[in-house]
Amino acid sequence: MGGDGAEPGRRARTTPPRTPEGRVSTTDAPGYAPEWLELREGADADARAAGLLEPLHHWLAGQERWPDGIVIRDLGCGTGSMGRWLAPRLNGPQHWILHDRDPVLLDLAAVRTPRTAADGSRVTVATERGDIARLTAEDLDGASLLTASALLDVLTRDEVDGIAAACAEAGCPALLALSVVGRVELTPADPLDAEFADAFDAHQRRSGLLGPDAVSVASVAFARQGAMVRVLASPWRLGADESALMAEWLRGWVGAACEERPALAQRADAYLRRRLEACAAGELRVVVYHSDLLALPRPAGGTS
Repeated sequence: MGGDGAEPGRRARTTPPRTPEGRVSTTDAPGYAPEWLELREGADADARAAGLLEPLHHWLAGQERWPDGIVIRDLGCGTGSMGRWLAPRLNGPQHWILHDRDPVLLDLAAVRTPRTAADGSRVTVATERGDIARLTAEDLDGASLLTASALLDVLTRDEVDGIAAACAEAGCPALLALSVVGRVELTPADPLDAEFADAFDAHQRRSGLLGPDAVSVASVAFARQGAMVRVLASPWRLGADESALMAEWLRGWVGAACEERPALAQRADAYLRRRLEACAAGELRVVVYHSDLLALPRPAGGTS
C-alpha cells in the first residue's frame, strides 16, 4: 500500500477520482506514485513519534531470541521511508523485509534502505510482493518487529484484528505510524472548512475502511490480545516551507470530499482556489493530525 488514506499520488490503470489526500479509488490494487511519497517524506519524518522509540528499544533489548540481529517486516513499505527513518535509530544488526504490492516501489525501497544501524552495525534488505492485509502468525515467524507507515486507516476492522492476532501469536511487537485521526486545522479558517473536513472523513470510512477510527480500533484489538499499547500524536505541521506538499494535499482533500458529497462540487472550485492562493502566498498553515501506535507483547506470565 505505502501511503495513507488521505493523499494524492495513488496510481491506477485508469484515472478514477482521488480519495482523501488524493489516493485514487480503484479495486485494481494500485500502487502509489513515487513522486507523492517523495513529497511527503520530510513531513512524515518530522511527524513520527520518536517518543515511542525508547520503550521499543527497551523491549527489543530484553529479548534473547535474535542473537544474529533483529528482523523487521515493513508492511506497505512504499519507497521505504519508514526504513530510512527507523533503521538509523535502532542498534545492532538488522534485516528488513519490505512488503508491498507494487514492484516498482519495492525496487526503490530496497535500493534506498540504509545499510548501517545507529551503532554502525550492518543492515540487510529483502523484498516480498503480495497482499499485506492477510498477515498470519506464520508470516511473522522469526520477526522481531512489524512496522508500517500510513497503513492502518486503509484497512478494515477484520484486517486489523487479524494483524493484532498474528502479532500476539508470534510474540511480535508492532510500530504503526502516521494513521489519520479525523482532524485537520487550516489557518486562517474558512467557513467551508468544516463541511469539507466532514465529507473527507466520511470518504475515509467508505467500503468498511476504518479511516479516522483506525487507531482507536487497533488499540482495542491489540489490547484484547494482551499487548501493552501506547499511542502518541504525530501531526503534519505544514507551512510556507511545505507549500508543494500542502497544495497537493489540498487538491486531494477537496477532491475526496466532492467524491463523497457531489453537492460540494459547485463550491469546491472557488474554495480550492482561495486556499491554493493563500498557500502560494505563504499565508496558509495546515495541521493534519495523525497518531502513531506501539503494541508490545507482554512478558510471558507477566502483567507489566
